Amino acid sequence: MDRTELADFLRRCRTRLTPADVGLSQGARRRTPGLRREEVAQLAGMSTDHYTRLEQARGSRPSRQMLAAVARALRLTGDERDHLFHLAGEEPPRNNRPATEHVRPGMLLVLDRLTDTPAQVLSDRGDILAQNAMAKALYGDASARSQADHNVAWRFFTDPSARELFPAEDRERAACAAVADLRATLARRPDDARLAELVRRLRARSEEFSALWDTHHVAVRRTDVKRFLHPVVGLLELDCEVLANPEHDQRLIIYTARPGSRSHERLELLRVVGLQDLTRR
Repeated sequence: MDRTELADFLRRCRTRLTPADVGLSQGARRRTPGLRREEVAQLAGMSTDHYTRLEQARGSRPSRQMLAAVARALRLTGDERDHLFHLAGEEPPRNNRPATEHVRPGMLLVLDRLTDTPAQVLSDRGDILAQNAMAKALYGDASARSQADHNVAWRFFTDPSARELFPAEDRERAACAAVADLRATLARRPDDARLAELVRRLRARSEEFSALWDTHHVAVRRTDVKRFLHPVVGLLELDCEVLANPEHDQRLIIYTARPGSRSHERLELLRVVGLQDLTRR
């Protein structure tokens, strides 16, 4: 808990509000701008002494319930509320907003400009939301598949042809990573009905998925090195960069090969070959 920074943040948030902002009367002339400490305490349902101690960097560590009440009283934005929790040494509340499938225009523009390397946007459920031409050449065109097959975990565990994109010795690792990432996502959004249904269907369909799920291994998908066994250009060893958006419900994944490597040469060949002979995937 950073008492000094917490105290400074509370004071500055309090002084930027007016009584009218929170439904209070202006009352007598005020010597300083903003709300009075006792007004914030009243709005938060706590004692004036307790709130005053927080602003004076003397208070005990506030509870999560108290932090939430202060955030409401000070009309904090979502980012400001999370900052308040961090200063108090607490994890911010979960974001219960449903994950969006709308890809921002700026991200689509980035995809279009990445002409020499595969890139795609995935939801944190693993649904492919957008691909550039090179990603379609590497993974296959998701738009040509059924809605269920847009999900990379569903396809990996239910479609044997999807596993052929990975060398046999890498498939167990890929399976573990996919399940661990879904575990982490469900923990962040336990009320996500679509995600819960995906897990239920995968457990019913795949014994391998069900066994891995029961291990309760958790790991968020991050930067990695992956190998792909492409049916046309052969084995590709690619650096996988995972860039999350601020809400963390979408990820831009970019695959690059190290300059001068065999994989770099094969990636160049893939760019030339494009989607030829890939309709079966």
